[in-house]
Amino acid sequence: MPRSAALAAPTVLTAAQWHAREQTHAERADQLTAGRRARVACGETHPVDDFLYTYYSYKPGLLRRWHPGADVVLENAPERTMWRWYRPAGDGADARVDAEAYAAEKAPLLRAIAGILRATALRKAGYGCFGLHEWAMVYRQGEHRHPVSLRLGQAGTDAVVDAHQLGCTHFDAFRFFTPDAVPRNRTALTRDTQVATEQPGCLHANMDLYKWAVKLGPLVPGELLLDCFELARDIRELDMRASPYDLVDWGYEPVPIETPEGKAEYVAAQRGFADRAAGLRAQLLAII
Repeated sequence: MPRSAALAAPTVLTAAQWHAREQTHAERADQLTAGRRARVACGETHPVDDFLYTYYSYKPGLLRRWHPGADVVLENAPERTMWRWYRPAGDGADARVDAEAYAAEKAPLLRAIAGILRATALRKAGYGCFGLHEWAMVYRQGEHRHPVSLRLGQAGTDAVVDAHQLGCTHFDAFRFFTPDAVPRNRTALTRDTQVATEQPGCLHANMDLYKWAVKLGPLVPGELLLDCFELARDIRELDMRASPYDLVDWGYEPVPIETPEGKAEYVAAQRGFADRAAGLRAQLLAII
């Protein structure tokens, strides 16, 4: 860290300022999670939106909690001094995130996250996978992860996979490939090689920014956390629209990646998400 950065004075938020930001954050979180909370209350599920809560296992309440991030002092916030990873600042009624204690206890985690984020940011983006990871997860398989019919049927879905070489670069998608699909991927992916294969065009690598933001805990400003969640939510929609599932009854028109037009639509959206993700990834790296 440059010496000038280490000695920089913290930002100070008055009680009115940080309470306003906290309230705005809670309202935005509630809006983003309204569908999930309503479904849980009724015992209903959703094949697209529920993924962010089941796969990542983070509840809506976690998104509602606002943190100012490191190097910010909250004036007149004695209640925050009782929170985990906070400490008193100034006269004792003020509070700030105890970034030093968090970094000391979570050092291996921070190094691991930084390694993935940095390697991904430095690698050239690839845009030739066309979302076929979802197709590979049902390839030559009678039972599927989602209770939704296949748009082209099983034989038609298998034919699309047969007509392409799979180019998945994300291990956490690859590990769900069916046994017949695994050898069709250009690269055999493992957890140990994840840092060497992640790339910034990958939908799932960019979706995972939400996971990394959560794991960085109070170091991440609440607004950045919700930006990462919102990106993940938007990516998930494209992921499923380009999948083999028929989701028209759920209000999702397909992106038919088995056609040239569908491929072009997918890549255009993929590039847009990569651009959004680049800025968020840079902010997370700066925090670490």
